[in-house]
Amino acid sequence: MITTSEEAASFCARLSGCRYVAVDTEFLWEKTYRPTLCLIQVAGGGRAAAIDALAPGIDLEPVYRLMRDGDVLKVFHSASQDLDIFYGLMGSVPGPVFDTQIAGAVCGYGEQPSYARLVDEILGIDLDKAAQRTDWSLRPLTEKQVDYAVGDVLHLGAVYEFLDGRLTDTGRREWVSEDMSRLSEESVYRVEPRDAWRRVRLRRPKRRALAVLREVAEWRERSAMRRNLPRAWVMSDGALAEIAHNAPDTAVKLERVRGLHKGFAHRPDGREVLRAVRRVLRQSADEWPSIDRPAGGEGVDKSATALLRALLKLRCEQHGVAEKMVSNQGELARLASGDSAGVRALHGWRRKVFGEDALALIEGRIALTQRDGVMRVVDIPAAGSGGTRKF
Repeated sequence: MITTSEEAASFCARLSGCRYVAVDTEFLWEKTYRPTLCLIQVAGGGRAAAIDALAPGIDLEPVYRLMRDGDVLKVFHSASQDLDIFYGLMGSVPGPVFDTQIAGAVCGYGEQPSYARLVDEILGIDLDKAAQRTDWSLRPLTEKQVDYAVGDVLHLGAVYEFLDGRLTDTGRREWVSEDMSRLSEESVYRVEPRDAWRRVRLRRPKRRALAVLREVAEWRERSAMRRNLPRAWVMSDGALAEIAHNAPDTAVKLERVRGLHKGFAHRPDGREVLRAVRRVLRQSADEWPSIDRPAGGEGVDKSATALLRALLKLRCEQHGVAEKMVSNQGELARLASGDSAGVRALHGWRRKVFGEDALALIEGRIALTQRDGVMRVVDIPAAGSGGTRKF
């Protein structure tokens, strides 16, 4: 357990020459907009430690330098939340990065394999996860908490080395390289308040409702950021949706919205919301967002989507890779409707595993058959050479 700036600097200096370090964090996020970093666990070169991010006066800059060091690979498991925390503190994203969850999914360990599962199946070690849900902000930490925290990186290096070797042996390095590189892109973690409305679902929205939602959701996002409060503590999604649908432009109307605190409409927050609604009502309809039709809605051939889903399952089983690593339901629906824009399954290694066959299935060049409980892909003869089959 490291609690001083001098210990942190000394520890990180010893790791600066390592080929890779294993990294994890413990944090709290229930009561704040930004997560409160409590611990940083790092292992490498036969050393492992938990750095107390809440220790009075501790300087974490040596840790940040290590995270920025382009010569040291940073190994995480399920990296996105950890990287988001570092981005908020450092102003940049650690890199290069290797995510053992992504690699595990490509190597056949399930859709989103947990760290405990990989340690168990690869190393034969059963981890004790009893301390997982403890309050990491309370001090002093117990010996059990520290053991648990350090355990999250103690075996991560061995898991990485095994998966890295498996990727090399199976020629699947390129399968994960794009996903790993994307983890270090700042745009993934940069919050754009103007786009906050896209995270809130409205039932059968009209364009005016989307415009109101955009304005009020931006206000909520900026308020939550400024006060460092969870979005729902500023305004619930339910209240936000009701305001979007009804566009209340007076305090009397705003008071009728369910889920708002008593008196909200007459407070500064309420006046800000009313100004946002009135801005929309003064706008031309040409300025309102267009309605994006969700994948799988009208115009989508559900039987074709089901066939693509069956083909995806077949090909992923044959290649020993998790289905979600290749495609998802939304992409399958877009493919079925003839919309291939932005479909990741049509690019890179995913196209080889599934995309080419998906296009051939849609175009009627192949079909799926089942015999003796086994599904197979069969070619359909071209017109004039034995006829075609519709499916």
